[in-house]
Amino acid sequence: MGKFTDNDRARLDELISRYPTKKAALLPALWVAQEVYGGWLPPEAMEEVAVHLELPTADVQGVATFYTMYNKEPRGQHAIEICHNVSCMVLGAEQLIQHCERKLGVSATGGTTPDGVFTLARVECLGACCNAPAVQVGGTYYENVSFDQMDALIEKLKSAPSEVMSPPQAAMPEMREF
Repeated sequence: MGKFTDNDRARLDELISRYPTKKAALLPALWVAQEVYGGWLPPEAMEEVAVHLELPTADVQGVATFYTMYNKEPRGQHAIEICHNVSCMVLGAEQLIQHCERKLGVSATGGTTPDGVFTLARVECLGACCNAPAVQVGGTYYENVSFDQMDALIEKLKSAPSEVMSPPQAAMPEMREF
């Protein structure tokens, strides 16, 4: 049985009304599902979206698995993503990743700390090549990150509210009429 409430379905219907087809509302619908399901998209979340948008489940799964912004596994309250592309790698990303793995005691392959506070992952280009190494937490970018800065960020995040349930990039724009 799904988790969507009548209010969630109404949110989806409002989103759908902004687009020429139901399929066009798929990305924002997945954000809603990810929020409803506690910060990730289990198969039943994707099925609920598919049913509501009248799409094949395989289409929804294909989109959800293509984009890294949709979590296919439960994540910690704070997802620390460290770029490991060329510029970041040359400027110390691998050492920063290893430092974080030791500090948090998890692998940068998406490992989550036992207390559920942090998930650590290597990611592809964050678009900050001139200020490498780059780190993203939720919707916030950090550039030229040193070990000391990373340690301070981790300490700060330990008491910060979770960004997984409602990351800034998931915010839906207000409906505007032009």
